[in-house]
Parts: sequence; C-alpha cells; structure tokens
Amino acid sequence: MTSYPSVPYVPTPDPVVKIMLEKAKVGEGDIVYDLGCGDGRIVITAVKEFNAKRAVCIEINDERINETKKNIEKNGLVGRVEVKKANFFDADLSEATVLTMFLLANVNDLLRPKLEKELRPGTRIVSHEFEMRNWKPKEVVQVEDGSMRHTVYLYILGGEAHD
Repeated sequence: MTSYPSVPYVPTPDPVVKIMLEKAKVGEGDIVYDLGCGDGRIVITAVKEFNAKRAVCIEINDERINETKKNIEKNGLVGRVEVKKANFFDADLSEATVLTMFLLANVNDLLRPKLEKELRPGTRIVSHEFEMRNWKPKEVVQVEDGSMRHTVYLYILGGEAHD
C-alpha cells in the first residue's frame, strides 16, 4: 500500500467556502467533490445554497466522517450529499465537475497528475490557501474572514489551466 502525506484538519471558514463555490460557479448541473471534507461544510453548502446536483465528500478519518454524516442529516441532504471513506489519492474523482480542496502544497503536487488524468477538461478546481504549482490559475482571490486573510485559487482543467 502506498503511503501518502497526511493533511491536518483545519476547517475552511464559511466566508471562504462561499467564495470558493461562487468562483467555481457551482450550479444545478454540478457534481462537487471535496477532498478531505472535514465536517462537510463545503459539500453541504454546495448543495444547500448553490443547488449543486450532488456533492461527494472524500474523507479518511472516521471522526470527521461521522460528523459529516450528522451534518448532512441535520440539513436534510441525505441522498444528495454522499460521504466516501477513502484516501483521495485512491478514490475515483472522474465524475466531478467541481473539485474543492484545502490541502498542502506538497500534497497538491502529488495529486496534480491524478487530476490531469481523471478529470474532464472544463472541470473547475478550487484550492484554499495552496496553489497548484505549474498550473496557471484562472483567478486568485483574497478573502477576509474577520480574523485573517485567505487565498483562493481557481483553476479550469484544460486550456490555460495547466500550461
């Protein structure tokens, strides 16, 4: 079994979640995947507030999975938000039209070939805080959450996204 670096759990602040989904232009035809979804706030917001068709949470930590499942139930989104227990390096991401993540730069570097191989051209990839090195972002936005400034990177797979 391949060993991958771990990523600490740090929740994405709600104002950043909203900007990430706005910049990706999430809408009713989208299937949003969140890599390492923590408490599920991005996938829940994608479906509840942006009317995404479906959202999928890829999470490996049992505590986070249980918390996400409770939050999905509490928001009445069972059936529209799915939780998959998996290492996102091993999960099939091919149906995603939008991919969100708050990982680390070295993890993004390791993940980049998988994304280029599995995701369709036009897939929107939104990264909180850490860029995809060697890809040209479509947009970079600074977001204030009241206590600190965050950076959101938007990439569109294909074309300029990874020139």
